[in-house]
Amino acid sequence: METKNTPDTAGRERAIYRVTILGSIVNFVLLIFKFAAGILGHSAAMIADAVHSLSDFVTDIIVLLFVRISNKPQDATHDYGHGKYETLATALIGIILFFVGLGILWNGLTSILTVIRGGQLEAPGMMALVAAVVSIVVKEALYQYTVIVGRRVNSQAVIANAWHHRSDALSSIGTTLGIGGAILLGEHWRVLDPLAAVVVSVFILKMSWKLVVPCMGELMEQSLPEQTEQEIMDILLSFPGVSQPHNLRTRRIGSNCSVEVHVRMDGNLTLTQSHDITRAMERRLREHLGKGAFINIHVEPAKE
Repeated sequence: METKNTPDTAGRERAIYRVTILGSIVNFVLLIFKFAAGILGHSAAMIADAVHSLSDFVTDIIVLLFVRISNKPQDATHDYGHGKYETLATALIGIILFFVGLGILWNGLTSILTVIRGGQLEAPGMMALVAAVVSIVVKEALYQYTVIVGRRVNSQAVIANAWHHRSDALSSIGTTLGIGGAILLGEHWRVLDPLAAVVVSVFILKMSWKLVVPCMGELMEQSLPEQTEQEIMDILLSFPGVSQPHNLRTRRIGSNCSVEVHVRMDGNLTLTQSHDITRAMERRLREHLGKGAFINIHVEPAKE
């Protein structure tokens, strides 16, 4: 596991706010453009795409609200800080994605059923196709920028929001194919418009699953990966005189880790000596896990 070098709290919050505000402005403009193109261009796929952009805009607002809360320092009622609010924000984004995906799936299947029953769908217009292409370019660019910032500041919520941008770009790819096929291939192929919406909904549902499951693990106090725990044990044992690390308990708290562990040292060491070794172990662990990591090491005398 690589050492995580995250910016200071104030700088981290500023970076998150900048990228999220930019995303919210872009999403607001896009959703208005898509709704207009979907309605004027008579495209069910584009209207579904517009709803997806609306969900993007809502999740931007969620990130803005929850990141401010998650960056609050420890207080009398939150000894480990407020980091899990960011995890909760990530879970909410995933849940919103899930319901958006279900909505798009339902609308697409309804339109396909209409065709199967002999009904006719209205032909989508060129305006809808242009809107879909513009959306692909803009949202992929926004994804690339947002995910870079999210990884740099080690923010799950920002990375989740970046994937929401990409899911919108993927949605627009399916929309482009569906609308383009419905326009170019004629009346009997108009079903491609809702069919594209159904295909895209599957990707959205899959992405929501990938976002929600890890968050549920963290909120339920799931341990850090086995490899990370082994690296923690190796770091502890690298100090001379330290042996038998046990009772290791780990978890994530937002973008930070929490580690509690017992170690054994020579019982003849002075209190000052054992304290100095313990502080050195804490520093080494924070270098490896991130400077915001919560480290609690309990020292016991070595058994003869």
